[in-house]
Amino acid sequence: MQRNIVRTSQAPAAIGPYSQAVVVPVGDKRMIFCSGQIALDPVTGAMVEGDVAAQTQQVLANLGAVLAAAGASFADVVKTTIYLASMKDFGTVNELYGERFTFDPPARATVEAAGLPKGAKVEIDAIAIV
Repeated sequence: MQRNIVRTSQAPAAIGPYSQAVVVPVGDKRMIFCSGQIALDPVTGAMVEGDVAAQTQQVLANLGAVLAAAGASFADVVKTTIYLASMKDFGTVNELYGERFTFDPPARATVEAAGLPKGAKVEIDAIAIV
């Protein structure tokens, strides 16, 4: 199978043995599988300071950068998964997420995780088709 690895300095480098995204051809389209993004600053590699709202904004910025590097946007996303350290943050994350998916939002799952990398409060992954 042919696959292309996405790497961009506009999003945090992988902190383990994985790619920011992998693109595979499917017929005349391309599927983009984006790894989960947490609130790492792509320049410093450090977690952004602040509450779950600040983290969610950085997560979405990181995800947007990976999508852009793959030639896609939030409008091309068909499925996401949101991982929360606490389901109490669902409302805040949902509101900010909704600002990026204003028309025909993708399918989605949201789960509470026992722990996220680097103590993150939120992580989001995505699948897009272009």
